[in-house]
Amino acid sequence: MNSRYFLLIAVSIFFALIMALMPLPFSFEPFRPDWVLLVLMYWSLAVPHRLNIGTAWVVGLLIDLATGSPLGVNSLTYSICIFVTASNFQKIRNFSIWQQAILVGLFLTLYHLMQFWLNHFLMDVYFNPQYLWPVVTGMLSWPWIFLLLRKYRRHFRIR
Repeated sequence: MNSRYFLLIAVSIFFALIMALMPLPFSFEPFRPDWVLLVLMYWSLAVPHRLNIGTAWVVGLLIDLATGSPLGVNSLTYSICIFVTASNFQKIRNFSIWQQAILVGLFLTLYHLMQFWLNHFLMDVYFNPQYLWPVVTGMLSWPWIFLLLRKYRRHFRIR
C-alpha cells in the first residue's frame, strides 16, 4: 500500500518537474511559477507523513542537476520551505485557499530570497526586482494547484 501512495505522489512531482523544465518564450520565462515547490508544499500540507524534508532535498538535487544551478542550492531552499510548511501544517490547513495563497507567497518569497543569497554568495549574482515575479504567479496559481491536487488525492485515495 505504501509503495502505491509513494508512486502516485512521485507522478505528480514528475509532472511538476516537467512543467519546471519545459521551455517557455523568453518574455514569459521570468513569470514561471515554481511548480515543483508548489506541488511539494501541497503534499506536505495534505499528507505530511508521506512527504518530508528528505524528499524535498532529493527533488531539489534533481532540479539542480536538470537546470545546471550550483549543486545543493535548490535542495537547501526546498528543504527549508518544506520544513516550515510541514511544521505548521495543522495551522495552515485551517486557512481558506486565499489565505493559504498569501502564506504560500510568503514562503515563495523566502525561497527566492534564500536562493538569491546563496547564488550571490556562490556566483556573485546581483538582485533584480524582476527576480520576484514567480512569487506573484505562484500565489495566483496556488488555488488551482490546490484544487487540482486535492481532486487527484481524493480520486486515488492517497492517505
